[in-house]
Amino acid sequence: MLGKVLALAGGFLLLFTSVVRADPYSKRTVVTLNEPVLIAGVEQVTLQPGKYVIKLLNHPTNRNIVLFYNEKEDHLFATVMAINNYRLFPTEKTVLKYWETPRGNPAALRAWFPPGERWGQEFVYPKGLAVKIARETGARVLTAPTAKTEEELATAPVVEIEPSGKEVPLEEAFVAPPEAVAELANAEPGPVAPAGEPRPPEPLPATASPVFAIGLMGLVAATAGALLRRIS
Repeated sequence: MLGKVLALAGGFLLLFTSVVRADPYSKRTVVTLNEPVLIAGVEQVTLQPGKYVIKLLNHPTNRNIVLFYNEKEDHLFATVMAINNYRLFPTEKTVLKYWETPRGNPAALRAWFPPGERWGQEFVYPKGLAVKIARETGARVLTAPTAKTEEELATAPVVEIEPSGKEVPLEEAFVAPPEAVAELANAEPGPVAPAGEPRPPEPLPATASPVFAIGLMGLVAATAGALLRRIS
């Protein structure tokens, strides 16, 4: 039921949060969940209503592994694989987006955007669960082989699952975020000459009044006359 409501509301709204900006490196944010939420990483977990800390794992090569802690950060609930996700307009609050799930199941967490950030994390699901979500939503869902360790999460190949169950290479689906393309399209680049054609000559600055040239010619003539008189 929750998934249906979220979909009708425009597909995947937020469940809320602190206004404080995230830590610049770990993107640490505190969120308050009002409903159970499903996440799947090294383990599949349903987070119950309450406060949680979300932040990035401090990994030497991968900045897309997300940690879910309790509010005191003394208990780790899940370590989840993700990829970069882009939004055109950042907000001052943390935003969580959700997938619609089959009836009777909690909403599945789709993406996390820290406050003030254009780039967030879109979560990857095990293939079996990804197929169910894709069929329910009619959309492609990120998936990867089941991982048991952080290193497996860091190197697992990510693809997308279509509603039909077909796997699609990630490169075909994420060549560039549509919002990012639109943002670039609205830029105002300077004029560029068409390929293979010479650039048009730049107009030279306008000359000054001809009075100066006439005066100069008179000065030259007077000087020449004086020299001729001296020579004669």
